[in-house]
Amino acid sequence: MSLYIALDMGGTKITAAAADGDLRILRRVRGEATPVRLAEGLALLHRMVGELAAGEKIAGIGAAAGGPLDWRNGVVSPLHQAEWREVPLRAIMQERWGCPFHVDVDTNVAALGEHRFSPGKIRRLLYLTLSTGMGGGYVVDGRLFRGMDDQHPEVGHQAVPFRCAHLERVICACGAKGCLEALVSGRGIERIYGRPARDLSAEMWAEVGHNLGQGLRNLATILLPDEIVLGGGVAIGGGARLLDAACAVMRENWKIIPVMPKVRLSELGQDTPLMGALVIARDGLE
Repeated sequence: MSLYIALDMGGTKITAAAADGDLRILRRVRGEATPVRLAEGLALLHRMVGELAAGEKIAGIGAAAGGPLDWRNGVVSPLHQAEWREVPLRAIMQERWGCPFHVDVDTNVAALGEHRFSPGKIRRLLYLTLSTGMGGGYVVDGRLFRGMDDQHPEVGHQAVPFRCAHLERVICACGAKGCLEALVSGRGIERIYGRPARDLSAEMWAEVGHNLGQGLRNLATILLPDEIVLGGGVAIGGGARLLDAACAVMRENWKIIPVMPKVRLSELGQDTPLMGALVIARDGLE
């Protein structure tokens, strides 16, 4: 039996699972806090992989990580982990475990997971995650869309005609003005409303949904996906309150394209990057 291992290397937590050749999960390990120190982080990854392998030969390992990173060479520099700079993770893992290792930006990996495990065949699937920040991945005919020089498109850093009661609090970490991420991400929501997303009032959710809807309209009009899937803690937590408000704004402003794409919440929940990591463990990234 072929054994594939997935690693979801989040900025706050690392989770891992093993699956067979049909990507059916065989076992998981308990998620653990992401260590600040690089050496401790690598030791945790090795321990998780060893526990999941349980003495079996590993056919491939896939990982989802925060960007920026060089997916072709497997070099990672996750923004929110200060000690992880220019880490040759592929070389480290392949030398230790003797199997192919693939890593990509977590939103790209999550997009592949959604595409592979979504009901029905979707040719063009746009996955957006609303969590601490905002990002996305676009899968066309089973392959990730990549931009110039194989760069990862930053969908959260588009400017939108937004609505906000506290204009002075709309600040994006990238330094640009009016970014969608600054309005609808967990970090942005806390800055604007002074509370976490789970504590927003109905009025606040309506405002966040309005701004998200403007961004969804932009992306859908330009990329013309068949389906848009929303994941991440803010999106899943907001649920229908967020989704209904965003879709209403999309419909109101949908003018020139005949058919508006379906927009839904992820059915994989918090497992989306992990399931995508299994896909790249088995199928690679090319």
